[in-house]
Amino acid sequence: MHKLVIVGTCAFDEIESPFGKTGKILGGAGTFIGLAASNFDVDQAIVSVVGSDFPEEYIDLLKSRGINMEGLEVVKDGKTFFWKGRYHNDLNSRDTLITELNTLADFNPIVPEAYKDAEIVMLGNLHPLVQLSVLDQMNKKPKLAILDTMNFWMDSALEDLKKVIAKVDVITINDEEARQLSGEYSLVTAAQKISAMGPRFVVIKKGELGALLFEDDKVFFAPALPLEEVFDPTGAGDTFAGGFAGYLTSTGDLSFENMKRAIIHGSNLASFCVEKFGTERMQNLKPEEIEKRLLKFKALTQFNLDL
Repeated sequence: MHKLVIVGTCAFDEIESPFGKTGKILGGAGTFIGLAASNFDVDQAIVSVVGSDFPEEYIDLLKSRGINMEGLEVVKDGKTFFWKGRYHNDLNSRDTLITELNTLADFNPIVPEAYKDAEIVMLGNLHPLVQLSVLDQMNKKPKLAILDTMNFWMDSALEDLKKVIAKVDVITINDEEARQLSGEYSLVTAAQKISAMGPRFVVIKKGELGALLFEDDKVFFAPALPLEEVFDPTGAGDTFAGGFAGYLTSTGDLSFENMKRAIIHGSNLASFCVEKFGTERMQNLKPEEIEKRLLKFKALTQFNLDL
């Protein structure tokens, strides 16, 4: 079984959408990535930090999905990272109402000894220097380092971000961020410029429109499945990343052809994530549901041309 190290937040979210609101619920990039990756045959560990207010039942839930939690630091008398947001009617735009870094402000990740030889490292959206410190702790260069980042770090820590980008094999960002990072409007040109910074593969997420995968002059597009119900997009991007990383880790095949399959698996899992608030849908997902929807993805894009 191949090893996967995930670095990302375990957090509290509070969400308002046109479909209702939640109290404080389980969230965080590390959580969503880990839950998604647990649908594959992988030996994974989450490296994160929480306060003593983080319920033991949340940790037990992640452990029950086969996730090693030795890398979770629990700060005594500390408070867990908290995000509160409100989604607009189209669910594509949102307002951040509250962000409390709490224990995350001084997070110094420590990769468990048994995972310092992991083949794949998934760097969830955190300060670039935190992401770099994880790569520096690995005993050998991972076969694949995947980076997720956002415009916030482009605005506030661009030089540090460029240092991480130079060391990873895959970067996943959305279309707006790809344009900001590259200074190019065309996503094809943007991907070429970003790849020149270091990553062999560039994944550009387009939300409800799907995702693009670039390697050199090769391009692959994966659609997003049109859904009957979308309740809460929180964590969809992290779920996509977790499915992508989990599939690649389980197969051990890092070719462009297999990356294409990984993108579909990531998109498939993300389509479940948005159907309920927070992690609720991902906690109760059954293998047969995943397989059934994968066939829908296949049907969505398969056709014959008589020329």
